[in-house]
Formats: sequence, structure tokens, C-alpha cells
Amino acid sequence: MRFDTKPYEEKMQKSIAAYEENLESIRAGRANSAILAKVNFEYYGSPTPINSMADVRVADSRTLTVSPYDASTLKAIEKAILASDVGITPANDGKMLRLVFPQLTEERRKELTKRVQKEGEDAKVAIRNIRRDAMDASKKMKKDGELTEDEQKDAEKSIQDVTDKYIKNVDVISAKKEKELMEI
Repeated sequence: MRFDTKPYEEKMQKSIAAYEENLESIRAGRANSAILAKVNFEYYGSPTPINSMADVRVADSRTLTVSPYDASTLKAIEKAILASDVGITPANDGKMLRLVFPQLTEERRKELTKRVQKEGEDAKVAIRNIRRDAMDASKKMKKDGELTEDEQKDAEKSIQDVTDKYIKNVDVISAKKEKELMEI
């Protein structure tokens, strides 16, 4: 019997996808509607994502516009953006909000790079936790007599190989985002 690493590899792939999604919200000096993806505002007593209640568009490379479908939500959306960690004060013209992205300072670039590194480390920890679960499962299968000593060693090697592949993937994604932040 062979140890199946597929389910663990799928979990690692999901960790990578979550990491990439988190990186989308790190603004790189360019207008990007993904920045507002995780910002919610109070709408009839429940937290509602801005994207579901407003048209969020990139007007130009430095400007994002937010046009609410219901004009009465404009103030609540503005308040939510101010309270979030977006770091941009929206300009309210009564019909829509404009978010103008300032040029990144060297200090802000370094700050964002540190955030990318922290997110990357969190993704690596998630992948290592999945590796630990897989190793525990292979040890349990050996203990239960489902795997021989050699099969368990092979399983551990293949688990480690898969882990190394995904850790390397995180490093590549991090390096790409850091390069993007420093070039702007």
C-alpha cells in the first residue's frame, strides 16, 4: 500500500491560493479594486462587502472610484474605508467616492515589503502544519500495520518533497511581489 499525498498537496495548494489572495490586498501604489475586497460596511445591521453594494472601478492607474448602487450607503461605505487598513482617505463628491493612490515613499515600500514577508512566513507555517499532519498520518498507518518501514520512509520523503515544492513556490511569489513594490 502506498501513502497518498494528494489530499495534503491540495491543502498546500489552497494555502498558496490564500496567500496570493492576501497579497492582492497589499497596494503597490497602483489602483487595484482587490484592495477593497475585504472591506465590509454596516448595511441594515449586517456586515456587507463593498464590492456587492457598489461599482468599484479603476479610473486610471492611481484612482479607484466607488459608486454605490444605493446612494444612502455612501456615508457608511466612506466610514468603512476610513476605518479599514487601506490607508487612503476617500474623496466624497456626493455621488461616488474617489480613492487616489499616492506615490509610494521608500519608507512605505519597505513597510509593505515587510508585510509581504510576514504573509509569506504565515503561508510557510500553514504548509509546514499540513506536512506535520501528513507525517502523523503516515506514522499512524505504519503503527496500524498499513505501511511497512520502507513504505513509511518513502511516504515521508514524498511528503517532504511536496512541502519543499510549495515552500519554494511561496518564496517565488514573495520575491515577485517585493520586486513589484520596489519598482513602482
